[in-house]
Amino acid sequence: METSYTQENEQTITFLPWKKLDPRLEIGFTTRNGGSSSKPYDSLNMGFHVEDDGQTVRYNRQQVAEIVKFPLQSWVCGEQIHSNHISIVRASDKGKGATEMGSAIKGVDGLLTEERGILCTAFFADCVPLFFFDPNASLIGIGHAGWKGTVAHIGPEMASQMIELGSSIEHIRVLIGPSISQKNYEVDDHVIQHIPTDLQEKVVKNSTPGRYLIDLHRLNKEILLQYGILRHNIDSMEVCTFDREDMFYSHRRDQGKTGRMLGYIGLQED
Repeated sequence: METSYTQENEQTITFLPWKKLDPRLEIGFTTRNGGSSSKPYDSLNMGFHVEDDGQTVRYNRQQVAEIVKFPLQSWVCGEQIHSNHISIVRASDKGKGATEMGSAIKGVDGLLTEERGILCTAFFADCVPLFFFDPNASLIGIGHAGWKGTVAHIGPEMASQMIELGSSIEHIRVLIGPSISQKNYEVDDHVIQHIPTDLQEKVVKNSTPGRYLIDLHRLNKEILLQYGILRHNIDSMEVCTFDREDMFYSHRRDQGKTGRMLGYIGLQED
């Protein structure tokens, strides 16, 4: 279902329903606004892996750290290689990737924790943000789902690892964040052949010969439903990063020369 959210400042969007389940929860997504980066990364670029000035990125991140009340030293970042690999993070991982790219956790596109005081993060500019929360087991996670991670079932992989840590599938909640919409996401046969035939009729439209439009947002949802996540436990923020140039970066729209938004989730310590 479409979820409600609020924007109390120009830098961040906060998702409301989960915060009502646990007031210690901080969950949200940054905009492109209110930072210090110059064009084409203007202005709140959160990614070190683009050709922005590193000191400026650190300043942008510090601004967001103050807003969400998680110091940079408690952030954890993954390398993001378009995989389905998940890292279970502990207090000893705090600060990895927070102030420079080199210390990010290698080879992962998802972060999961059962510990408080850790902000799990991921970076986006059209790919699908997947937020996970089990309020009963106090488990939180975030996944970065491009098309490769999506068809490799990064969503079910996260849910599976949550269950190994003590979650129950009926308690797992998923929020699908802002991403590129179907009308703006054109791909070729190589991508289509990785999508299960039974899902293609739901998420694929023909464009021109040999070209197709994919609803990556819905594809993640359908894969999660097939795995067993309850429909009423899946929320969506159906805002297109490509269309909303005023609010978001878009790798497709900006032809690869752009910044990154931050998706974040963490439980504050008592």
